[in-house]
Amino acid sequence: VQLQASGGGLVHPGGSLRLSCEVSGRSTSNTVAWFRQAPGKGREFVAARRWSGGMFKYGDSVKGRFTISRDYGKNTVFLQMNSLKPEDTAVYYCAGSRLGLITSEAGRGDNYDYWGQGTLVTVSS
Repeated sequence: VQLQASGGGLVHPGGSLRLSCEVSGRSTSNTVAWFRQAPGKGREFVAARRWSGGMFKYGDSVKGRFTISRDYGKNTVFLQMNSLKPEDTAVYYCAGSRLGLITSEAGRGDNYDYWGQGTLVTVSS
């Protein structure tokens, strides 16, 4: 299984950006998620969903601003990020779990089996 993240870049505060994560070997990734790591900080959970839907979870700092979705025609998961703030600056990683995680499990990085390379998002004026 491979996950390929893309779509990062420089954006002004208040702007929007959409990240993509292409998942190969989807049949073994039943839950997909986004995490991020800011400079000098630990990994932070951002958002997760079951591939088939039915479970969605967001980190407290992004609720109401970020949306995780998927392209039903392709093995791709998106992270739509709106109303971006400087504190959203980080390297964003997509991750996959072989299990269909429940809400209480989905925010923990050690529940994920596969990780993609990161894509850098910089929010600055």
